[in-house]
Amino acid sequence: MKDTKPRLVVVPVFDGVVLLDLAVLDVFTGADIFATELGTRGYRIKVASIGGGAVATASNADLMAEPLEALDAPEIDTILVPGALNYLARPHPPDLIAWIRDQAPRARRVVSICVGAFLLAEAGLLSGRRVTTHWAAADTLKARFPEVSVDPDPIFIQDGQIWTSAGASAGIDLALALVQEDLGHQTAMQVARSLVVYLKRAGGQSQYSVPLAAQVATCSEFAELHGWIREHLHENIDIDALARRAGMSTRTLERRHVARLGKTPLKVVETMRLEAARLSLEDASLSLKQIARQTGFGDEQRLRRAFRRQFGIAPHEYRERFLGRQDR
Repeated sequence: MKDTKPRLVVVPVFDGVVLLDLAVLDVFTGADIFATELGTRGYRIKVASIGGGAVATASNADLMAEPLEALDAPEIDTILVPGALNYLARPHPPDLIAWIRDQAPRARRVVSICVGAFLLAEAGLLSGRRVTTHWAAADTLKARFPEVSVDPDPIFIQDGQIWTSAGASAGIDLALALVQEDLGHQTAMQVARSLVVYLKRAGGQSQYSVPLAAQVATCSEFAELHGWIREHLHENIDIDALARRAGMSTRTLERRHVARLGKTPLKVVETMRLEAARLSLEDASLSLKQIARQTGFGDEQRLRRAFRRQFGIAPHEYRERFLGRQDR
């Protein structure tokens, strides 16, 4: 007899949990709708905490959680652990860590979103495993848990039953991969389209770290320069032009920029151009020639070489994947 009982996804939450990390639940909700239409196994979601009741999120919005103690442990298919915004400022609840440690061996898989990896590490689940987390927290995770192999670049990583994602939005990529594993590519693609997201982003989170760091760094030394770059990507930008704009010599600009951001100014220009090209490829009306010109690459060959070097696939392959042509 065909098993149509929904897979139970349990999300253990706690005060200070990041609300955005729970956005991945929409992936499972959407997949359940499509699974019901197909008459196959979907998902049932339980948001729970130690003791149950109201849980204060980092966004000052309360969640109502069921008691973890009341759940039927043998039924748990997936444990999905979100993170906390102040994951270093306050310790995670020891009772919750103990629950994760005890229940993980019984679950089919255990998943962390963003800095939720710290809870899995505290529970002793990541020892000897290759994992990822938010790029800004990767070094801290390495330092605190040297027995864990932390790779800060991938969007998500699977190591046995353990799945870890980078930032909160990368959790959506991971959740779609779980749906694809359970229900197949077609259903995962349907969910991705319904949420207006790409089924599987190419490349790693390093593609975002430079522009994000430039925007959120407490030092505003290069904020104006980076803003100018974003507005003039289509122009011929060289180091002399950047130095004049920053009011520094080329040598001083490069030295201070590398010290602050770990990248040269021209590397940031290329990164911003590639991100602009990636977004432009999602518009089917634009030709590769137009995109190359608008993003400052000049010609298609330069764009193709840089795009493949950064993302691991050719521009046309990215466009085909994004537009869903692979499942026709």
